[in-house]
Amino acid sequence: MSDIQNVECITEGKTGVLVFKDKLTKKGPGSKNKVPFYNPTMELNRDLSILVNQWLVNNNEKTMHILDGLAASGIRGIRLANELEGDFDVTINDWSEDAYALIKKNLERCGLKNVVASNRNLNTLLSEERFHYIDVDPFGSPVYFIDSAIRGIYNNGIIACTATDTATLCGVYPKVCLRRYGVQSFHSPIMHEIGLRILLGFICREAAKYDKGIEPLVCYSTDHYFRAYIQVKNGISYANESVDNLKRINSKELFFSSKQTTEIGPLWLGKIQNKNIIEEVRTLLSGKQLNTKNILWGFLDLLEEEADASAFFYTTDDLASLLKISPPKMEYIFEKLKEKGYDASRTHFSPTGFKTNASRDEIETMFKHQK
Repeated sequence: MSDIQNVECITEGKTGVLVFKDKLTKKGPGSKNKVPFYNPTMELNRDLSILVNQWLVNNNEKTMHILDGLAASGIRGIRLANELEGDFDVTINDWSEDAYALIKKNLERCGLKNVVASNRNLNTLLSEERFHYIDVDPFGSPVYFIDSAIRGIYNNGIIACTATDTATLCGVYPKVCLRRYGVQSFHSPIMHEIGLRILLGFICREAAKYDKGIEPLVCYSTDHYFRAYIQVKNGISYANESVDNLKRINSKELFFSSKQTTEIGPLWLGKIQNKNIIEEVRTLLSGKQLNTKNILWGFLDLLEEEADASAFFYTTDDLASLLKISPPKMEYIFEKLKEKGYDASRTHFSPTGFKTNASRDEIETMFKHQK
């Protein structure tokens, strides 16, 4: 076990922990390093995991077993142990000896009784123990751990995973995506939604191997990572129902012109949010001490707004460019669509994006006749 040096104490939520002085800015995804780094960029990610776990604990009568599987500095697991209320315990795991030493040091400082540190390979751990919540937050792709997580989750438990290989999922490296996820990707203006649906489709296929189905609860994309909270349900009927949401689509079906015709997928084309659970999670915000509370409130509101919308979106800039006109204001788009009885919602995937059940021809007419 290495000597713990070059550390500082930081505070997230209402939890103070020691972290290595490795990633000190709030920009970008960070870089892989010999020591476990603390990435302040991911504070909103961790804050939302506090809320989702509180929802899970609140909605179960038995003790919830929670796993932070690739813990690095251990801050997520320590915060869960310190900030959740109810009947639960937390396992904080990392196979790095430096990470394990830091986690144990922080647990000694915090004096928490409902948490244990673990220094194991995550796949080995999940082959031997089961949990109600499993957090998989790797550097890069989560694909190497999803099979084990599916086997190690209890019925109706939640798997939360982060993917930072966004270039692969967004179609920049199609051969890598085909190798890693078994999917034909597509680089386009809506690549972030396609990338998220690639990730969900992969998890669905992994679950189906074990006669399990999935229900996405809260899933989203940011500029440098994808994040998905997924409930896993045991049973052939759930597996079949989930697999029905896997489709291949032709690039011509998407909402923009393309000289290239490509088959994309298989993608998850079902819902990527559970509107009711987002509402319940958001109500928990007022009772938590979170630095990103105001940002989270608006973000969850946006996810709720698009929860029942159809797959894929338009962007005003891309459509205006194709039609060689100036882009209309978002307010105009929503006003005109709703006047004609169409659904319309914002989307978190793009500040200039919108989702609607109106036809492409209807939207183009609206663009061309804007005042």
